[in-house]
Order: sequence, then structure tokens, then C-alpha cells
Amino acid sequence: MSTYVYGIARRSHPGPATELVGVGDPPLPVRTVVGGELIAIVSDAPENLRPKRRDLLAHQNVLAEASATGAVLPMRFGGVSPDDDAVKAVLAERAEHFEQRLTALDGRVEYNVKASHDEEAVLHRILAENAELRAMSEANKAAGGGTQEQKLRLGERIVAAVQQRELIDADIVQRELNGLTESVSVGPESTGWLANISCLVARDDADAFVAAVDKLAKDNPHLSLQLNGPLPPYSFVE
Repeated sequence: MSTYVYGIARRSHPGPATELVGVGDPPLPVRTVVGGELIAIVSDAPENLRPKRRDLLAHQNVLAEASATGAVLPMRFGGVSPDDDAVKAVLAERAEHFEQRLTALDGRVEYNVKASHDEEAVLHRILAENAELRAMSEANKAAGGGTQEQKLRLGERIVAAVQQRELIDADIVQRELNGLTESVSVGPESTGWLANISCLVARDDADAFVAAVDKLAKDNPHLSLQLNGPLPPYSFVE
């Protein structure tokens, strides 16, 4: 049977506080494969593995429990090796790299911050800051809404102003987070978010980081910030 890999840790890792089960139906028991001074946290790989919610959560739970007691390099969901011997070979081949990354990530967790605009609040802010747009809007209202051409022109100007504001706010969020964390990883652009940033945070500084993100949200009421974490540091593993 092939081997499913959750993560990599030092051989000295104390292991999770409780016995764990991982992916599969029924869930398969989690074990370790030893290679030199490293271990891989693994289970047997179920046949026809798919990214179902149950298995995604199982993968995340194994890593969360293991990371709670020591540094772990988390693997993305779906990492399958032909067998335990193949896992040992990779541990031996890349031992120096894995040791370096474990040192860099020891005692650290990941938080993900996604930022979007509160549509009503950002529109209010744009009109408050832009006298010309405000005058156009008030003129349209006074004319019972304005002509179709006037409505279209105002709408186009507002869309352009919102897009410009998105760029400004994305930069603000990233600069603020850069000052709060050891390292950041910018996620791919996605519809609905003006910023998607993962932050590497010392576990001992987690409360201060969360409080700082809360303050950032309060200082910028036109922004909606979604904070997720603490997570295993997926975004900081090569």
C-alpha cells in the first residue's frame, strides 16, 4: 500500500499528545517513518483519495495536533509516496534542507489575513474624499437621479475610484502586516479579496498579532478583515 505524508519533523519531536487517525474511511492510524534524524508523519494511503471535506479536515487535524508539540513542516493535502522506503529516501536526500526549514519555522505559526471592502462604507469614504464625485452625485440626486448618460458617467467614475482605493488599501494592509510579523507570503489574486496575505508569527506573539489585526480593522472601518489561524505554516514550506 502507498504511503500518505502529512508532514516532516525532527526525530526528537515528542509526537502529538494523543493517538491520531488521518485520512480514509474508516480513518487510518497515523504513524511515523524514521530517516536519520528526521521523521515523516504518515499513514497508509486510502485508494481513490479525493479532496473531500472529511479528509481535508483529517489532514489539517493531524498537522495541528502534531505542530502543537514541536516544529513540523506541513505537506499540502494529497501527498502520496509509493511506500515507506520512498519516504525514507526523500528524508535522506533532502535532510539538510528539511533541517534548515524546521529551524526557521520552530515555534512559529501561520495566520492568513484576507481583506475586502465594505461596499457601503468605501463608497461613503470615496464620496467624502472626492469633491468632484460628491458634486456629481448630489447633482444627479437633485435632478431626480439624472439622465442615463449622467448615471453611467458617475457609475464609471465611482468604479474607477473604488479600483484605485483597492490598490491603496492592499498596500496599506501589506505594509501594516509586514511590520507585525517575521515574514509574509502574498497569496494569488482572487475575486472578492483586495489582499490575501499569510503571515509567519512567533507562537508567543500570537495574541499581540491578533490584537494588532483587530486594531487595523478598527482604524479602517471601510475594510473587512478575515483572520484565520493559528495554522501550520503551509505558506512558508518550499
